Amino acid sequence: MDRQRSFSFKPTRFLVFSFTISTSAIFFTCFTIWVIKATPSFRQEIHLQFNKSSFNLGLRPITVQTFSENFSVTGEKDSILIDTQYRSLENTSGFGSISVLSGLQLQIEKDGPAVLVDGGGKSDGLDGNLTTMQESTAEALSEKIEVPKSERNKEKVVTVATSSEKTGVSIRAKVRVKRVKDCDLTKGRWVYDESYPLYTKGSCPFIDEGFNCEGNGRLDKNYMKWRWQPQDCEIPRFNATKMLELIRGKRLVFVGDSINRNQWESMLCMLMGAIRDPKRVFETHGRRITKEKGNYSFKFVDYRCTVEYYVTHFLVHESKARLGQKRIQTLKIDSIDRGTSRWRGADILVFNTAHWWTHYKTKAGINYYQEGNQVHPRLDVSMAFRRALMTWASWVDRHINPRKTQVFFRSSAPSHFRGGQWNSGGHCKEATQPLNDTPSIIYSEKNIIVEDVIKKMKTPVTFLNITNLSGYRIDGHPSIYGGKSGKRSSSHIQDCSHWCLPGVPDTWNEILYFLLQSKRY
Repeated sequence: MDRQRSFSFKPTRFLVFSFTISTSAIFFTCFTIWVIKATPSFRQEIHLQFNKSSFNLGLRPITVQTFSENFSVTGEKDSILIDTQYRSLENTSGFGSISVLSGLQLQIEKDGPAVLVDGGGKSDGLDGNLTTMQESTAEALSEKIEVPKSERNKEKVVTVATSSEKTGVSIRAKVRVKRVKDCDLTKGRWVYDESYPLYTKGSCPFIDEGFNCEGNGRLDKNYMKWRWQPQDCEIPRFNATKMLELIRGKRLVFVGDSINRNQWESMLCMLMGAIRDPKRVFETHGRRITKEKGNYSFKFVDYRCTVEYYVTHFLVHESKARLGQKRIQTLKIDSIDRGTSRWRGADILVFNTAHWWTHYKTKAGINYYQEGNQVHPRLDVSMAFRRALMTWASWVDRHINPRKTQVFFRSSAPSHFRGGQWNSGGHCKEATQPLNDTPSIIYSEKNIIVEDVIKKMKTPVTFLNITNLSGYRIDGHPSIYGGKSGKRSSSHIQDCSHWCLPGVPDTWNEILYFLLQSKRY
């Protein structure tokens, strides 16, 4: 009996034990599932490091370079400006750090070369959307930007959180685009820069005698070494190779007076910095650059492009008309210049006119301006200038295809005659440094008229405003060095209108280069 009781008791204990174990396992499984569901998915983080020299807690630009394939804020052309309240986070290393932990995709809008990030001030990150003016090639952010801890008293780490369950990135930040037009290129200062000029008279065979100040005996070299620094943005240093790639297979055409020839020669010289064999650049008609001839087309064989210049003093037709018994010179302000066939088909057109509108005959306006068969006995020069610009604008709207051609109009370049005009003893020889300030009246009425006419055009035209920045540069003119010493002795006339090369027109072309790059975004 004792054996039977013992035998029957053991299976009961075994069943109880088994039930307990099974119940515990089920409870543990359920609890584990509940914990997993209740726990939020881990976030991927992007940690940014900011460089002391590039980042400021205010609105200073930082340069971001990208190397992989899914993020399209690229480096040397773009700047990201960050002005936000970030959460405070301890970092004993002394630097905030940003790293990309996994595949990150941002969709970027083609809109401009700079991005301004405005933080929402939330403690859990940034909230908003991101746009930029960069090209549509997507690249992935794979670099570091550092900010020393001393400059991160309140702003420590920027965290952009992404969810692994989403195909894109939720960037919680308020972002707005700082467009090129938001940067006023006309406001800034000249900075002395030993790395300039971009070329020399020895490296460029295209500087004609009138602009070759060094070759004509000017000994001081400081006028070559000034760089324009806008107060709101950076102008990229001119890159001849990139510029030639921009105009590969295209026509870059300058149309205007001798000041535009000044700029055109500057562009030729700047582009030569990327040419290994100078024989691969030549004038298509075998012409040598001189003041006497006004139409040139230089071919850059390796890039299948041409850089051209066509002279026109007024953009409208210089003519003759009969007045009584005499034939007199007139300016047909209702008729475009006869050379327009050469302008057509250009990919980039840079126009100007201003220099000749200050001469006595055009300023007086007596029996000079013609419309139809009528020669006006007297017409105000500003009215004549406006009507001539309207004639030019009508031609552009009728004959220029904006899908093919980018049109620029350069503003008037100031003269710096002191003590008289060009033919009455005016001079600028003594100037060897830029002015500390520019006259308040330097922004001429002609510029206001040009801008007004452009606003009414159907064709987009970019106003290349170089008047104010050039106004400082009284030191940049040829003065008595506009010709060889033997020629100078026979004349007391100084040239305080045109510009030495290398010199100020190089800056005009750096701005043109900047704007051409911006239009690609």
